[in-house]
Amino acid sequence: MSDLTTFICPDSPYVWNRNGVSECFDNLYPSVILLGFGANILTVVMILVFWIINRRGRQLRRVHLSTYNVFPVLAALGLCFALFDVVMLLWASMSARTILYHEWLYACSEFLVWMSVMVVSRCDTRMDVLCNGLLCGWWIIKLLLLMPRLQIVFTSPQVIRLIREIFGAILDISFATFINIIRVRIVSYGNSSVVNPLLPYHRQTKEGPLMDVGIVCKAWHLITFKIIDPVIRHGSNKQLDFEDLLQLPIDMDPSSCHSLLLRMWDAQHRNNHRHPSLFKAICSAYGWPYFCIGVLKVFNDCLGFAGPLLLNMLIRFLQQGARNVDGYVLAISLGFVSILKSFLDTQYSFRLAQLRLKLRSGIMTIIYRKCLHVSLAERSKFSEGEIQTFMSVDADRIVNLCNSVHDMWSLPLQIGIALYLLYIQVKFAFVSGIAITILLIPVNKWIANLIAHATKNMMEQKDERIRKTAELLTYIRTLKMYGWELLFASWLMKTRSSEVQHLSTRKYLDAWCVFFWATTPTLFSLFTFGLYSLMGHQLDAATVFTCLALFNNLISPLNSFPWVINGLIDAAISLRRLNKYLSCKESDTRLNKSSPTFCDEKVDSKELAVAVDEASCTWSSFDENEFDLVLENVNLRVPKGFMVAIIGEVGSGKSSLLNLILGETRLINGSIYLVGSKAYVPQIPWIMSGTIRDNILLGKDYDQNRYLEVLEACTLDLDISLMNGGDMARIGEKGLNLSGGQRARLALARALYHGSDTYMLDDVLSAVDAHVARSIIQHAILGPLMSKETRILCTHNIQAIHLADMIVVMDNGHVKWVGSPTDSSVTSYISFLSQNEFDTFTEVQRNEKFSNLNGKMEKPRELDSISTINEAQDIIEVEARKEGRVESEVYKNYAALSGWFIAVISCLSAIFMQASRNGNDLWLSFWVDTTGSNQSKFSTTFYLVILCIFCLANSFLTLVRAFSFAFGGLRAAIKVHDQLLHKLIDSPVSFFDRTPSGRILNRFSSDLYTIDDSLPFILNILLANFVGLLGIAVVLSFVQVTFLLLLIPFWFIYKKLQFYYRSTSRELRRLDSVSRSPIYASFTEILEGSSTIRAFNCEEFFLIRFMQHVQMYQRTSYTEVIASLWLSLRLQLLAAFVVSFVAVMAIAGTDEHLPISLGTPGLVGLALSYASPIVSLLGSFLTSFTETEKEMVSVERVLQYMDISPEKLTGESLIDANWPSKGKIQFQNVTLRYMPSLPPALLDVSLIIPEGSHVGIVGRTGAGKSSILNVLFRLNSVCSGCVLVDGLDIAMLPVRDLRSRIAIVPQSPFLFEGSLRDNLDPYGMISDRKIWDTLEKCCLKEEIEAAGGLDIHVKEAGTTFSVGQRQLLCLARALLKSSKVLCLDECTANVDTQTASKLQKAISSECESRTIVTIAHRISTVLVMDNIFILDQGILIEEGNPQALMHDEASRFSSFVRASTM
Repeated sequence: MSDLTTFICPDSPYVWNRNGVSECFDNLYPSVILLGFGANILTVVMILVFWIINRRGRQLRRVHLSTYNVFPVLAALGLCFALFDVVMLLWASMSARTILYHEWLYACSEFLVWMSVMVVSRCDTRMDVLCNGLLCGWWIIKLLLLMPRLQIVFTSPQVIRLIREIFGAILDISFATFINIIRVRIVSYGNSSVVNPLLPYHRQTKEGPLMDVGIVCKAWHLITFKIIDPVIRHGSNKQLDFEDLLQLPIDMDPSSCHSLLLRMWDAQHRNNHRHPSLFKAICSAYGWPYFCIGVLKVFNDCLGFAGPLLLNMLIRFLQQGARNVDGYVLAISLGFVSILKSFLDTQYSFRLAQLRLKLRSGIMTIIYRKCLHVSLAERSKFSEGEIQTFMSVDADRIVNLCNSVHDMWSLPLQIGIALYLLYIQVKFAFVSGIAITILLIPVNKWIANLIAHATKNMMEQKDERIRKTAELLTYIRTLKMYGWELLFASWLMKTRSSEVQHLSTRKYLDAWCVFFWATTPTLFSLFTFGLYSLMGHQLDAATVFTCLALFNNLISPLNSFPWVINGLIDAAISLRRLNKYLSCKESDTRLNKSSPTFCDEKVDSKELAVAVDEASCTWSSFDENEFDLVLENVNLRVPKGFMVAIIGEVGSGKSSLLNLILGETRLINGSIYLVGSKAYVPQIPWIMSGTIRDNILLGKDYDQNRYLEVLEACTLDLDISLMNGGDMARIGEKGLNLSGGQRARLALARALYHGSDTYMLDDVLSAVDAHVARSIIQHAILGPLMSKETRILCTHNIQAIHLADMIVVMDNGHVKWVGSPTDSSVTSYISFLSQNEFDTFTEVQRNEKFSNLNGKMEKPRELDSISTINEAQDIIEVEARKEGRVESEVYKNYAALSGWFIAVISCLSAIFMQASRNGNDLWLSFWVDTTGSNQSKFSTTFYLVILCIFCLANSFLTLVRAFSFAFGGLRAAIKVHDQLLHKLIDSPVSFFDRTPSGRILNRFSSDLYTIDDSLPFILNILLANFVGLLGIAVVLSFVQVTFLLLLIPFWFIYKKLQFYYRSTSRELRRLDSVSRSPIYASFTEILEGSSTIRAFNCEEFFLIRFMQHVQMYQRTSYTEVIASLWLSLRLQLLAAFVVSFVAVMAIAGTDEHLPISLGTPGLVGLALSYASPIVSLLGSFLTSFTETEKEMVSVERVLQYMDISPEKLTGESLIDANWPSKGKIQFQNVTLRYMPSLPPALLDVSLIIPEGSHVGIVGRTGAGKSSILNVLFRLNSVCSGCVLVDGLDIAMLPVRDLRSRIAIVPQSPFLFEGSLRDNLDPYGMISDRKIWDTLEKCCLKEEIEAAGGLDIHVKEAGTTFSVGQRQLLCLARALLKSSKVLCLDECTANVDTQTASKLQKAISSECESRTIVTIAHRISTVLVMDNIFILDQGILIEEGNPQALMHDEASRFSSFVRASTM
């Protein structure tokens, strides 16, 4: 052993004795070198052994060329470094320097390692050798053995040696990471969750490597984001459109993301049915690529500390006054490190953004899919506003988890490394700074808990606000007719004020977080330098400015930490909410394939189409243990091919029976049996935005012959022929430009076109007049397209009941009676039918029904007149999108909304805060210069007091800035919402007809969330970055005069670059907002029509349709991300040049031959410490600037709706308190068009309705009946003519006063969520006794008492009651309003005939002195009227007494009467 030590170190053959460590083994360096030599030899031996073992094995795993080439490239670099070491040793030997043997041993062993890697990498078995598990593990251990060597090298004054060792260490780390990643990929290959790894790995069956042409070029384009160049060029010249966007990679397609995440969620659901975890599903789907991104972040974060270390060495070099090339090497290395970090930083951001987009796409699509598959009963535990928030807010919060999770370990790592490096600089003095940080931890934890509580409460109120907003937008027409829009707005404002209360709590707590974390670096600096000086150490420039650079590195992680915690809290809350929603039980859409036979004495043996056995159901979800049964012990057998009429009083359970068969209710006991396909027409038809043809086809292939037959059978052919655009005419949201009858026939046509085995029609005939109803029965229900199929029809129509094969009588949720219309006992069970109507069906007529039905009807249309052109006419306006930059007016408006005083205070506090910080640094520079040159005239205490003053000023100004921003942001958010809401409720109905509610709701959800939360945050960052850059520019110009030479060209390039980008960025942000609206509109649409979609089994069609919307949204976001990174990379490269320039000029300034001095060491150190963060600050400034501009688009979009022309609210005439006292109505030559391009809805209509008279308005569907009421309520402005009520022109009256003085029962019944009392008397002005009396007259008293009285909670959209009950409640509401004019718009269409008869009597007795205008389809309803008006295509063609007109066979009214009795 002694011989070995003597051989290695002949001058001192001992390691240690009582005199200390041997010079040869000083700092244990030789021992470390020997350790490295041993590790290298062992590595070579292991590679050799594994190669011998695997040399005869056949290579089964092939890699992509990009992976294949990495091995020889890394080995070549390693060989170059090893050869460099050998050359340097030879040169040192030739220079007569003493070289110890252990240095030769280490250099040669290093060369052998990389040579063996190079040789093996060319063999077929390279994967089995180099990626062997033992070798992978050993290489990691080898990295740990490298640490002592690096520790020694970092203290070395030799710059070239230090740089070589750093790059050698990076190479070793890269190789170890690479082989371990490949190893994990090989082991886990085949797992479906492995998506888009950093290093692609593929199996091949053929021999030989993959050939991929131009891989270097592709790699260069990838890391420099050259792919975006055409888009940016296009965007800088003209407006971008969706066609100009980048195409998505295959793995980012919404269908791929959806299938992956859904598969992982289903696996979670199977493994843990009770408590499946969406977070675990996301980890399973994207865990591996996320881990790879984390590895990249480790390199990036560690490289961030190379700058301060190089800065320290450079300043020490300047202090020593050396004049060799090492200074320039250090200066250039500082720039090179900045360049390398720029590439790593942008690649990390790009990979993470890709993953975020995939996750967002997957979450949005599985939320949408869930909504398609969850029954109405199961969905009842969530409000519509809550479900809409899942899509608009919660999805984004969960996506933000991608940033937060990595930041949770990355930020402590960065803080830890910075603190360790601080320890090296100032020893234990940094503990004082740590103490402040530790003291703030419990404070921040307490604040974080308060923020979490406030966020949870805020989200609950946000859900409620969005629900109420959606309710207001959905029923805005009805609310305006009632004159309740201001009342609803006030209720919405109360919810908003509760939301803002929690939002303000959160914002002010955030402000405290910002204050604590922003002042921490300043306090850290004060306490650290103060303690270091008091400990007796002398501050020098290298120590101070290295520490300042490290403090700058601390600022970002310290300031980000509160937001990371908030993001994690938000994501956790959203994950819990989505877990609950996605765990809902889904509807079972599987159909029975076999059918048992039906045996009955009265009916021949037939196969069953529907069988219900002892079924009881409820509308409660599966989680609720307490529930009310809506149907109880129902038994029903429906043979195939039968036409079944389900009849019963209002609220007896007719619609619930259909929903039970469809599977929309929760089945408590019993069984449901349904054979074959089904089609469903709900009582309130669901119409989607799109063309008429789209609504009928609903994803099915177009068959022209069947299509035309269906239109004719549903009597839609004439209506379509009169529309501009024919069947390609666009229908507004919820069929706003169609009449109620047209909507019902369109829904029927959809069912008929799909050709199902079983048709379920819920009161489809009530919305159409007698003529059309007769035609529908003849040509559709009993026609050739449907006659052989099973038809289940809920109806009050006499013709349909008597033509049915089977009648089912419902009563209070029970099947009371089942039989045939021919049974003698039928009259006792359908005694509620009008006797007059019932008697018209004589036995002779019944016997002749088929001959009548098969006979020819006179049809006022020709099939050939149907227009089937392929150009659609848009009723819905395309969403407006501004061009160019966000106007300064938008910024001014936002500043005005937040308050100009607050805006000025925020700006001034930020400027003075930065000035105090710069003053702090300049004072430090002055301190180290005076003490370093021994010219100090002041004591250390004096320097510390001044430093303390700067620190306190900075802290106070930081606090002012944080709270002023919080206050200003809250004030703007409150004003924006309030002004937007009032502008909308003052808007005319035509605006809502042209604008989908999803588009408006987007303003109230996503855009308002941006204004509430993210806009003030990003504005605060922008201001901080701006004043930070301004401070750096001023200080650099002061301490480094040569920087002024660079300032002007640098600013010119920077300005051109950012303006070149900003024009594209603005357009992309606007496209992003526009592409988001169809997502919310589509989602809102299917929330209402999900039961219809499930009945037609069209879930897949709508999911694909939604994915197309998401794909466009993804393309916009993907292009936006790449454009942002394109700019960020170029800015960081530009900033790296600035760093190199300042560093080189600092070295050049030490030359004694220069005519001017370039500053003292303290000022030069300050300049270098300020030049280093310019890399991140420049990128951060432009990012925050463009993000602010993007967020300002939300303000811009909201301000668009501030410019809506309101309807004329004021009037020229004053209304008397008792007006209208008589109720006389006169129409004088009234013409009405809903849009200039549409035909007139009313054409030169003149009529007089005497005071106290009861008149009816009759006509075919779409004749203009409801338009009469629209004119009377001034919902639409007339083109010409006028309307007088009691002699006053209604156009001259205040519109809200007008509407509040006229009572109406609308065509679509309207109930809102709340108590029943509020629904009937929202102003609380009517006594309970009067309400109960009115309910009794409306035949509802017993049902209301049984349900719990006036305080029962009415569910959203009134789903607590049947449609008929809702209409009766609306009638009760109208009767409670003491108005001389009462308008009834088909108010008895959905109630049985007996109830309708009772209501007519109640109306006649209760409203004897009132003027009543009734729009009705039942002829029996208008027979008792004083007068009737017949409309056809908007023209008044007939008027007179109904009895006289009925006996006049030539009159149009008599033809209606005959049609109703056939």
